[in-house]
Amino acid sequence: MTDWKSVEAADCAVPADRAMDDLVGELSLALADPDPLVRDGEPYAVLATWIDRGTIGTPRRLELGDEMAERFTDPRVEARTFAPLVLDMLVTAGDFKAGWVDAFERWYPAERDLRGHDDTLGWLHAVAHGADLLAAFGLHPEVAPARMLELAAARLTAPTDHVYDQLEDDRLARAIARVLTRTDLSEHDAVGWLDPIGDRFGADRVSTPVPAHLSNCLRTLRLLYVLADRGVRPRSELPAEPLHHRDAVKAAVAAVLDRIVRR
Repeated sequence: MTDWKSVEAADCAVPADRAMDDLVGELSLALADPDPLVRDGEPYAVLATWIDRGTIGTPRRLELGDEMAERFTDPRVEARTFAPLVLDMLVTAGDFKAGWVDAFERWYPAERDLRGHDDTLGWLHAVAHGADLLAAFGLHPEVAPARMLELAAARLTAPTDHVYDQLEDDRLARAIARVLTRTDLSEHDAVGWLDPIGDRFGADRVSTPVPAHLSNCLRTLRLLYVLADRGVRPRSELPAEPLHHRDAVKAAVAAVLDRIVRR
């Protein structure tokens, strides 16, 4: 295996004795490795840098994206949950295929292993990593923003016994808020995705203890309300951007929360 620690230390200079296709293939495998020190270590940093700098040629980047889209059906959770991170890198850098959106849409609400962290596998973060990709797709001009908002609602209403415990609710709320900054989003679409949430959780009496999926949804929507009020930062060093149809979104989120907690 390539000494990726040395590559990163050399400002991610490309090793002269290896073909780029081979190096990218090795990095792709590393991003699915069960060892968190491999999967989330120097290979991740090198791949992110090479994609950001355009070091990897476009055809190979598109092939890498196809590999990640196929990985959503991998039997190993660590492989599935790191695939959206790589796709996020690619989409942010300007690469895009409609099939990637389709594959992500099939996987995200269906994923059942929602652990943020595992003592052996390290970070998994299906919801959080998926949220990052949801935002990237939701801001892409070739993806209808309403499609990603509806996907967020599907994730929030999917049954689970796992309570988000590693700020997954925050990551998902921020992703939704970023999609809601799109100025081509109609007011109907900006609030319509909330209807299935209200219908799903507003019909039955809340049992105690509160079901995990309901708790996850409530906490996500509460932060979304704050972000609708204050704006959302694309990155920590940038100013907050306002949500399009801000007042309508605030009113709709408040109405759904009220419908759920007052039933």
